[in-house]
Amino acid sequence: MSNLKTYHAKKQDVESKWLLVSAEGKSLGRLSTLLASKLLGKDNPRYTPGVDIAPWIVVINSDKVKPSRDDKNFYWHTGYPGGIKSETVGQRLETKSDEVILKAVERMLPKNSHGRKLLTKLRVFKGSEHTHAAQQPKDINEES
Repeated sequence: MSNLKTYHAKKQDVESKWLLVSAEGKSLGRLSTLLASKLLGKDNPRYTPGVDIAPWIVVINSDKVKPSRDDKNFYWHTGYPGGIKSETVGQRLETKSDEVILKAVERMLPKNSHGRKLLTKLRVFKGSEHTHAAQQPKDINEES
């Protein structure tokens, strides 16, 4: 028998990295799957389920993302009779593009405390300016 051991990542062994992603011209679905897999650490060879090995991710130009489908609607209710409201993805992207990206990634993460913790490592900004320049995030294209 071989003397192979299974490696399990530990939180204290992981160094925190910062990545920069530009959403300009990217599809919403493709972008959110990329972000979700990075947050989960699935692209990392040291991936261990339930262990936070995710980098911090800064997304810029969220207002320039393209919707995957134009016919998808968002629905909500005001709480008053006849108070159902709806909005298409295109309309929502014009006003709240950062929230749309956050919600798309949130729905791809586990629905437990680990998923909620991972979502805090995602920062989304509408323009090309962001407040995390001191962390010196590396462009995701250079990192891969």
